[in-house]
Amino acid sequence: MLFQFITDYLKHQLTAKTRHGTHSPFVYKLADEVIYDFTDKSEYKTIEAQRKKLFSDESIITVTDLGAGSHLNKNRTKKISEIAKNALKSPRLAKLIYRLAKDTQPKTAIELGTCLGITTSYLSKACPEAEVITIEGCPQTAEVAKQNFNDLDLQNIELHVGNFDLILPDIMAKQPSLDFVYIDGNHRKDATLNYFKWCLPKVTENSLLIFDDIYWSQGMKEAWEEIKSHPDVTVTIDLFWIGLVYFKKGQAKEHFKLKFKQ
Repeated sequence: MLFQFITDYLKHQLTAKTRHGTHSPFVYKLADEVIYDFTDKSEYKTIEAQRKKLFSDESIITVTDLGAGSHLNKNRTKKISEIAKNALKSPRLAKLIYRLAKDTQPKTAIELGTCLGITTSYLSKACPEAEVITIEGCPQTAEVAKQNFNDLDLQNIELHVGNFDLILPDIMAKQPSLDFVYIDGNHRKDATLNYFKWCLPKVTENSLLIFDDIYWSQGMKEAWEEIKSHPDVTVTIDLFWIGLVYFKKGQAKEHFKLKFKQ
């Protein structure tokens, strides 16, 4: 499985372009002003300091895994430091999620897969006026995330604990539209496609759906291809680590692969 992942990454690097290889004004602008904006932001510092604390936290928690599990460690009890090192999004990727959220300026941002709450914290900082709704399947992991939110004094996060399949439909039913949805949990083909289908009735031309780990497995690669081919989808951007899905009306259907090193 690891060999296939490395092979996929090398293929992606060979076929992906930079902003200068795109002929879409929308994608070029997004790449230039958001994806490749590596300037430091003041909001990054406090969250990355919190990440460092997690790296040295030797506390042990019991992990309830309702998704496809981990390639790295399938033990049920784990150190928080171990989860932080293996499961959290890299600083570069988490900062990209921040910039994408700031660019979208959603009224509500929904995240599936809180983990220890670092990416959630970036969403909160990016959209201080928005409601950030995040769902975590593991109760003890969610408690650590909640403590991180308290430490960072983040007031706009609503944390739900439990099975995505049971919680998400209710949350979506209450939303007039879906502005920003980040799907990072239960990396199975059927589950990923279900989440995508549940989003469709509420998306608008300003919506952004982000799918994490689109090369995680054969099933995830197949799910990504199905999402790309859906008639409502107009633009997708494959950054290898994540896939961006847009529904812009009047836009020619195009799929882009851009280089992004995490």
